[in-house]
Parts: sequence; C-alpha cells; structure tokens
Amino acid sequence: MKIVCDSNMPYAAEAFGTLGEVTLREGRTITAADVRDADLLITRSTTKVTRELLAGSRLRFYGSGVIGTDHIDIPYLEQAKIPWSAAPGCNAESVSNYLTAALLWLGGKHGFRLEGKTLGVIGVGNVGRKVMAKAQALGMRVKACDPPRKRDASDAAAREFVALDELLAASDVVTCHVPLTREGPDRTFHLLDRAAFARMRPGTIFVNAARGEVLDADALLEALDTCPPVQGRSGGSPMEGERPREPLTASIPRIAHTVIDTWEGEPRYRPDLLARADIVSPHIAGHSYEGKVNGTMMVYEAACRVLGVPPSFRPQLPPPPVPEWRGDAAGRADEDVLREAVLAVYDIMADDARLRASCGADLAARAKAFDQQRKEYPVRREFASTTVRVRNASGKLLQKFRALGFQLAEGC
Repeated sequence: MKIVCDSNMPYAAEAFGTLGEVTLREGRTITAADVRDADLLITRSTTKVTRELLAGSRLRFYGSGVIGTDHIDIPYLEQAKIPWSAAPGCNAESVSNYLTAALLWLGGKHGFRLEGKTLGVIGVGNVGRKVMAKAQALGMRVKACDPPRKRDASDAAAREFVALDELLAASDVVTCHVPLTREGPDRTFHLLDRAAFARMRPGTIFVNAARGEVLDADALLEALDTCPPVQGRSGGSPMEGERPREPLTASIPRIAHTVIDTWEGEPRYRPDLLARADIVSPHIAGHSYEGKVNGTMMVYEAACRVLGVPPSFRPQLPPPPVPEWRGDAAGRADEDVLREAVLAVYDIMADDARLRASCGADLAARAKAFDQQRKEYPVRREFASTTVRVRNASGKLLQKFRALGFQLAEGC
C-alpha cells in the first residue's frame, strides 16, 4: 500500500508506516503525479485537495490533520466515494494558549489589565469554547456569537449567544474562530469588513487566528487609522463606580492593537498589515507539538477504521522545554504572575520576531520563509506540560493556573 504524507506532520512516517510504504512530500508541492498510484493521502491545510489533484487516482482514503476543511473539495470526495476525515478540535488547546499569551503580552506591554474587560468570541466551536474558558480564567467577561449554533434549538449553551452587532459594540477584545465559508447565510469570507469595524468601540483589540480570508485587511488598516469621537461625558469627575472617561476630543483609534496569525493569500502576506500589527505569526497558533500530533493521530485512527485494521502506533512525546515553572506571588497582582508564567512557557514574541525578520522586499522570498517557519517551527508544548510551583499564592490564583491548563505542584 502506498501512502503519501505531508512531511510537516509529526509521527506521520511512523504511524502510517504501520499500514504501508510512506512517501513524504512538502504539503504545498504535492501533485497529481504523487497521488496517482497512492492508496492513502494525508496532508495539512497547505495542500489543496481538489478534483485536479485526485482525478484518476486509486485513492482509498484522504485525511487532513487540521481543524479546517476549506482546502478540501468535499463534494468531489463524496462524488468519487473517497472516504475522508479531518481532525476537528486537534489544536483547540494550542490556539487558546496562543490567545492567552498574546493578550497577556499586550496587557504587559501597553499597561492595561485584562481582568474586567469583555472578550467577544466569534465562532464557538472547539477553539472558541477553549478561548472562552481561558478568558474567564483571566477574569474577563465573555460574549459569544455563533449564528448556526444559535439556530439549533437543542443547543442549550447557545441560548446565551448574542448577535454579531451586539458583540462588536460591547467588546474590548474581538477574536475570530470561524471556518472559512464563501456562500450561504453564514458566509464568513471578509466577515470582518468596514461595516464590522465601524461597529466596534474605540480602542478595541482585534485578533484573527481563524482563516486569513475572514478579514478584509484594507478595512482593518483603515480602522487602525480611524479615530471616531469617544462616546460619553467629557470632563468633570466620573460618577460613583464609573471609570474615568476620555474627553470627547481624545484621539483613540477604532482598533488600538491587533494580533494577526492567519493571512489572506498565504504564504504570501501583506507587509503593510504586518508593519501595523502588534503581534504577527505565520499561521502557527495551532502549532503546539500536542496539536500537530493530535492531528496526525486522529487521521491515522480514521484510516485504520476505513481499512478495518486496529491502530498499532502510539506516540511518545519528548520532554517539555519548560517542565517546571517557579514563582513568587507575594505582593503581586494575579495577572502579573500569570503573565510571567505563560510567557516563560510560550515566548510568543519569538514567533513575531522570526516573521518580521524574514519580511524582505522580495515576494517569493517572503512566501518561502513563511512556509519554512511553519515547517521548522520549534517544539512548543501546551500549558499542561508544565508544572507550576508558586510561593505565597492565594487559592484564587492557583485556581486560575489550573483553569489555564497548568499542572500544580504538590503542596500548592
């Protein structure tokens, strides 16, 4: 049995080697000639799985080791009666770790607290739910929007979801975790357009770690430069319990800070958007080691089911780079302690620095570097791989660490 696998999938050769002869190819370079005599094709999102790629092949199974399916021609697979599987939820924890690190870094850099702010989550699937849980662990309020789930009368959790306009107007931070769809009532292509940004409050933080095409980049760049009048009273003392307000003449941009992990036209991306964003990365929010291994294993087990054989491979993960983190909470705000721990485990600005350093004038070189950084991404383990030992920690702080996914040392 011949099996073609994306070389950027950990343990692909070892896992699928239990089923047949494995040929590794870079995902974006897989051709119809590679697939023609293959029985199994296993990729990530960089391979466009289309009629042109598969027609005339003898393929018995296709597996995609990522959450999204916008790179797959599902109608053709079904028409050709080719069984297939994606890996929903495989890297949800990874993306929620990315969001946690990004928001904590922004708060530390720009001197604001996350606690008490409102996070608006657009798209409440596997990733969105994890992001909401992490935000609540940080003391944030959460608003969620997911129209397909809201219409499902049997989904009790969705009854609390709000309309997109309400979410945009009420949120201090807006993050998007929707699939890319180009048609229908829930179309997400350029969901975040000029009209959407115009509904956001001045000073909003915007994050896109979904798909690049969900965002209209020109609209975001305009929002970064637009300073609408601040609503509310100007001058005088605030009312009891009210935060001090900016005067109506204050220049606060519609979007104050932005984090961009996914880009329209990847691996080609817009340097003008990169230059304006606070944090940038080459579509690696879901690239924790656990997330990628989960994707491999989910499609491996699906292939075994299709072939009618029991799975016989189990991965042995390497030791984490940060097996233990020690800190002291004495006299410190919880958020500062959490920030120190999170950024020690995941240095998100190292991802930012690599992409910025490779953003030269040559378009082809930029695109090549984008893909190379994804392929050679350093081992990043999820929070659960690290045990924290914190002196002088309150029970509330320890609960926050636990809710973020960290392990607690005995005696904490």
